[in-house]
Formats: sequence, C-alpha cells, structure tokens
Amino acid sequence: AGQNEQAIKILRLGMFLPTLLSILLRLLFRRGSLPPSKGSLAIYVVTYLPALFLSRYLESIGTSRRDPTTGAVISSGEDLNQPGVTEWCFDILYVTWACQVGSGAFGEWFWYFYLLIPSYAIFKIWSNFIGPMIGRSSDHSTEASTSEKSTLSKRQEKLRKRSEKGDPRVRTVRK
Repeated sequence: AGQNEQAIKILRLGMFLPTLLSILLRLLFRRGSLPPSKGSLAIYVVTYLPALFLSRYLESIGTSRRDPTTGAVISSGEDLNQPGVTEWCFDILYVTWACQVGSGAFGEWFWYFYLLIPSYAIFKIWSNFIGPMIGRSSDHSTEASTSEKSTLSKRQEKLRKRSEKGDPRVRTVRK
C-alpha cells in the first residue's frame, strides 16, 4: 500500500510538472515558440488525453478502498509495480512526459519520440502473434526436430542437461 501511495503521488506530480516545466523551458530557451502554434497545441492535447486517462486509471486501481463508516480497509488496491499492462501504462506516461519536456526544451521535432509507443506495440504484436503464426505454417523442419527431442523422457532430458553442465552426480558410460 505504501508503494502504491508513492506511485500515485508521482502520477499526480507527473500530470502537472511536465506541463509547467515545458512552459518554463520555452520561456528560457525558445521565446520565439510562444505562444505555441495550433499544431503544437493539437499534439499536446492529443497526447495529454491518453496520459490523463491512464493516470486516472492507475490511480483508481491503485488506491485503497475504505469503509466510509468504520474506516477499515476493504481493498488495498492493485499492485502498481506488477508487470504487464500496468507497466505499459507507466511507460506510456513516461514517454508522454518526456516528450512534453523535450518539446519545450528542444522543439516540436521531439514529439517524434512519441512514435516509440506504437512501434513497440507493433513489435510485440508481430513477435507474439503474427510472427509465430507465419513461422509455424512455413517451417516443417522444426516439427521434425521437436519430435526427435520428444522421444527422450523427461528424466533422460534432465540427465542429458546435467551431464552437459558437468554435474558430478551424472555418470557417463563410455563404450
């Protein structure tokens, strides 16, 4: 619960601080970019809305729920440090915040780093779903090698792996 509270504080700061920092960096280094163009504001809004949605989602699942009358903890909330979708939500937020600050410091071209998000999604879809389906239908030689390996029992396979590692418990008989 303590880690979730810390993560939620970071989320709340993260939704406010990068915007403020972006404006401050524009004032310091890029006065000519103030006021921002319509395209720049459109990019900011289009990327801020998913970040706001993900931030609210993570806050809602990570916040502990208490009984209103007694104050007893009903649910401690989901673990915000768990791998998977929660981790990806944080990654999207971090990339969004970095692009906000980077665009304020270096220029609008920094928003191209936001393309890392769909690129990673395409990579995961390809490597987990599409690639194996294509590879499975065209490669019959792997099926033959797996059938040869399946003729060994699990015990024989363990003994073979141990002997390859040089385990002293496994004796090899030489002919």
